[in-house]
Amino acid sequence: MMDWTDDHCRYLHRLLCRRAWLYTEMVTTGALLYGDVARHLRFHESEHPIALQLGGSEPEDLARCAKLGEQWGYDEINLNCGCPSERVQRGAFGACLMKEPNLVADGVKAMLDEVSIPVTVKHRIGIDRDESYAFLRDFVGAVADAGCTTFIVHARNAWLQGLSPKENRDIPPLRYELVHRLKQDFSHLRIEINGGITTSLQVTEQLHHLDGVMVGREAYHNPWWLAEWDHAFFGEAAGGEGNNITGDITRDTVEAHMVDYMNREAAHGTHWYGMARHMLGLRHGQPGARRWRQVWSDHRLKHLGPAEVSALALQAMREASSQHAVHS
Repeated sequence: MMDWTDDHCRYLHRLLCRRAWLYTEMVTTGALLYGDVARHLRFHESEHPIALQLGGSEPEDLARCAKLGEQWGYDEINLNCGCPSERVQRGAFGACLMKEPNLVADGVKAMLDEVSIPVTVKHRIGIDRDESYAFLRDFVGAVADAGCTTFIVHARNAWLQGLSPKENRDIPPLRYELVHRLKQDFSHLRIEINGGITTSLQVTEQLHHLDGVMVGREAYHNPWWLAEWDHAFFGEAAGGEGNNITGDITRDTVEAHMVDYMNREAAHGTHWYGMARHMLGLRHGQPGARRWRQVWSDHRLKHLGPAEVSALALQAMREASSQHAVHS
């Protein structure tokens, strides 16, 4: 989710759901040790609970960055051992780390020695064409021995050669049964699943077997889905102080809160146009949603304020919806 789940995206998601954990995009240890720490680690208080996802392989560097994450107020440090991109492979981290479970274990131990918050690992079920369960079992076993108690498992292999990151999300087959077996063999560990889950029914089915579900791209492209999670999975009413909305959550109230947020962020020099991209799926499935998206995406409107653009987008949506109703 690099370049996707930045702090603006996470702010939107927290408006919609109070209880789900939010994860940052993967931040490399090099970016934190030699770059702009504030730019990478800044987040809003309302985003809690929130995990910092790190990309790296050197235990000492991981430990230093985990400490930074704790100092900045993150609730969890997550080590990415699942990203298959060539850029990440050249840095010797991501999915290729699954080939070196002892190195991952050393990194986890180094981080746990430095922080008092949980350290978790996100990984795949295998590498390339090796589909043996033993590879997955041994990886988890080695890292668990170092003190990791939570594993977030993307239920596809990562093919490190021959597939793009996008193809790695679709072509290797999903094998949920391996993740279920992992939970059976490591019942004392928290095992969560990721990959191909797009409906609340699928989430519920997985929770019969496992301890948690991570959702990425469907939550991004269809963020309104999150509005039902507090009630469906946590037994709580939507809305409340935790996500800054009182009363009923509607798409209109969420958009209005995002407009207010964009105005506040302008004080930090952030233009609304870069933030609006994260909410383009908010009206997914509504009549006129396509016109609403087009207005928010129109670079010719960048000179306007977000409230003006919102008004134009809603007007365009209503007009498109009424035209559709007449034609129907």
